Amino acid sequence: MNSYELSSIKSLFAETLAEKTGSYIIEEIFSRFPSLAELMDVTEQELLNIKGVGPRKAHQIMAALQLARRLNIPSGSPFIIRSPKDAADYLMPELRYLQQERFCLLHLNTKNHLIQKDIISIGTLNSAIVHPREVFRAAIKRSSASILLAHNHPSGDPSPSQEDISLTKRLVEVGEVVGIEVLDSLIIGDNRFLSLKEQGLM
Repeated sequence: MNSYELSSIKSLFAETLAEKTGSYIIEEIFSRFPSLAELMDVTEQELLNIKGVGPRKAHQIMAALQLARRLNIPSGSPFIIRSPKDAADYLMPELRYLQQERFCLLHLNTKNHLIQKDIISIGTLNSAIVHPREVFRAAIKRSSASILLAHNHPSGDPSPSQEDISLTKRLVEVGEVVGIEVLDSLIIGDNRFLSLKEQGLM
């Protein structure tokens, strides 16, 4: 965790909890969860084990962490995805620190405006089970003209597995049948990403 991120999150906690940044509770949280990955993956139960943190404060801290994940997500309407980097920049703040794989779907209209983001599956440390019916049920429900697939690798390494490549190719084929184009499939790592389309893997 760099000093800027540390200072920003400590300040956010202080405002949320009405505590000083050097208070026992805040310092104890950062002592128990010293890395940003550990902090972003903390549970309410773990927070409740800290002296002075009751259910109300634990809930406030979880809300502050959720806000911290979204601080760097682009805002504005409409958000247009023109490139893999646009999509990665949108997803990175939320996905890069998670300790479980999440498979996300970005729904786009005919002008590549983002309609909605859906989480299709939450998996384990190294896999998330995804079925085409769930992906395209969501896409049809959102009236998507096209979709962009994305999932994170908790290891931080965005290199694709054979399963990642096979699933993407299968979803591209199903998309061709139902008339919803799969534009790309991104793998989000720790401050880096990989586009299967750019790599010629879909």
